Parts: sequence; C-alpha cells; structure tokens
Amino acid sequence: MNPEDQISEILTELIALPSSFPPGDTEAISAYTAKRLKKAGYQTDIYSRSPPIDNVVAKMGSGAPSIVFNAHTDTIAIGDDAEWETEPFSATTIDERIYGLGAGNCKGAMAVQIWLAEEIARRGGPHSGEVVFTFVGDEENLGPNGLCYLREEGIVKPDVLICGAQTQLQAIFEERGVIWIEVTTTGISAHAGEPQNGDNAISRMVRLINQLERNLAPVLAKRRRGTLCSTMNIGIIKGGINTNAVPSQCRIEIDRRLLPEESIEEAVSEIEDALLGAKEPRDTWSVTLLTGTKGFSSPINTPTVSAFQDAITNFTGKPTVDVVAIGASDARYFAEDGIVAMTFGPGRAEDGHKPNEFVSAIELGKAGLIQLSVVSEVLGLESE
Repeated sequence: MNPEDQISEILTELIALPSSFPPGDTEAISAYTAKRLKKAGYQTDIYSRSPPIDNVVAKMGSGAPSIVFNAHTDTIAIGDDAEWETEPFSATTIDERIYGLGAGNCKGAMAVQIWLAEEIARRGGPHSGEVVFTFVGDEENLGPNGLCYLREEGIVKPDVLICGAQTQLQAIFEERGVIWIEVTTTGISAHAGEPQNGDNAISRMVRLINQLERNLAPVLAKRRRGTLCSTMNIGIIKGGINTNAVPSQCRIEIDRRLLPEESIEEAVSEIEDALLGAKEPRDTWSVTLLTGTKGFSSPINTPTVSAFQDAITNFTGKPTVDVVAIGASDARYFAEDGIVAMTFGPGRAEDGHKPNEFVSAIELGKAGLIQLSVVSEVLGLESE
C-alpha cells in the first residue's frame, strides 16, 4: 500500500472519532493515537491539565536536535447538519477528495504525522537527535490546555517545531499573533416608551464601534509585513434584554491579528486610545484582554528550513511560494523561544471550518513524503 492510501486509511479512522469543540473532549482520539504510537515503539504518554482535554506525546531518540511535530486533535462543531452533503463523522471519498469533519483542519495533517511517526519507527528511528510527536486538544478554543500546557511544563523543548496546518504543501515560517478583546458599555435602563429617561448602552457601543472604524481601521489597513497584514474584526455583539426596554449593557468581542513585531500590550492600548476619541464618559465603557499570543517569525537560514524547501520542490515539482496563514497555530506559544517554528500540511486554509470540509488524498501522500525526507536529511534514517 502506498503512502497516499495508508494515510487516507488513518484519516478515515480519525474522522470517525468525534472530537469537536465544544465540548473539546479529546480522550477517545488521544487513546487511539497513543495506542498506535506505543505499538510502533515510541515512548508514549498522555498528559492532561484539564480533563477531558488529553494530549499525546510520543518520543523516539535522544539529544539534539529535537524535532517536534504537532497536530491538534479537536475540530470545530457541526453548525447545521443540513449543510453537509456527506456524513460528517464518516469519511467519504469523491474524486480523490476525502470529506468529513476535520478532514482539512486538522485531522488530515494529523493522519500524515501518524503515518510519518510509524514510518520513522519502521526505519529504526533517527540516527541522531530525537523526534517527538504531539497531538493536542484545546486548539480551536485558543485555550491553554494543549500545546501551551506542554511548553509551560517543559514536557516538550523543541529546537524545531512543525505544526500541522492547511498550507497547500508549503512551509510557513511567519505567522500573525491573535488576541481577543472584549469591549463593554453600560447605561441606564428605562421604558422604551420614554427612552429619554434612560441611557442606551447599545447606542453608546455603536458610537464606539464607529470610532474604531473611522480612526483605527485605516491605520491597521496600512500596516503590512510582506504578505502579512494587521486586521481587526468584530465577531460578537450582545446587548439588551427586551425590545421594549432601554438596554443598560452591551458587549462586543474583537479579533485582532498582529504582525510578528506587534506586541499584545500595544495592541490593547491602541484600541483604548482610539475609543477615547469618542468622548464617551470613561466610566461607561471598558476594554479587557480575553486571550491571545504574539505572532512569530522564524530564522530561515537553517538546515531544517533548507531541507523543507528542497523536499517541497522535489515532491511537488514546483518552486516554493509564500502562503499567508489565515488562522493562528499553536506554534505561536513558542514565539519568544528563539526556535525554528513553522506550519505545514495538505489542503487550503479557506477550505477548513465550513461544511463539506475535505482534503486531497494526493496531497496527503505528498505531505508525508516531504516530511519523511526532511527527517531523513536532518536526523538521518535508514533508507528503504
């Protein structure tokens, strides 16, 4: 059986194991993965700071360099079953595309890495250094209980980190940071028949939002680093309890994407400073950082990067190209560690997080062979 078929078979089994967030339960899929890698000969452990979020760590070899592969095991939840043309939890192959929940993000890359781990073991393991495979939860929640937890506890200490993602078989060495910010406004309730007796918190929020759109959005639109750009998106707005009442509270949540050189503190302050221009009473609104991490930009003049670029060209038959990461990977937790961090995998980012998600079976096979070539080049493996 060739790599394409082997990886497709693994992916079929992964899709059948529900791991959507919410609730983010990764116990079953972690047990499946740990069993496979332990059987292959890896030192395998399951770590959990917040059950049922389980994280698998499998190691082979020792010493430097430590190459860590990572994929997240959780997926988004199904929105509307009616929007799916295939069964979300049953892999369906149509025209060499494998459909199913998580097929692209991120069970496709996960299947590739499981195949890669087993192939490395079949060839006797690395001649030097160590190879580590981490399969983690809490990624879709931007939460701290997956790869962030493994880093904080010193369970993994990579020299090179390769996070599975939909990158069109290109290695991405730069990624924007992401922060989520909450803005709240307060007012005074009153009957809607006499709104002049109240203070409308939603109207106040509208004025603040307009201030952001007028004064901050144009600034961010001009802030670029090559193909990367700063962005701001209001993703949630909630306020009021009844149509016939003046609302006393309103809140929004903002997704802000940061260039690698932008700091979290400055980004939050920038929003606060922009909102001050609306001249609303300062005790009627507040800004709170909910979560977030910096972006990263890896050194590219390294043996691993060169090996990736050569392997990509060799197995795709095309020169490498720049691809912009739409989402934020767990590699961002290592932004300050001075390591080589990247994302790599089959599929396109825009095909994830939506109904009828799929990944190309052909790309699965190529992704496996590219990464096998990199490990062989950097750590050394027995040839066939």
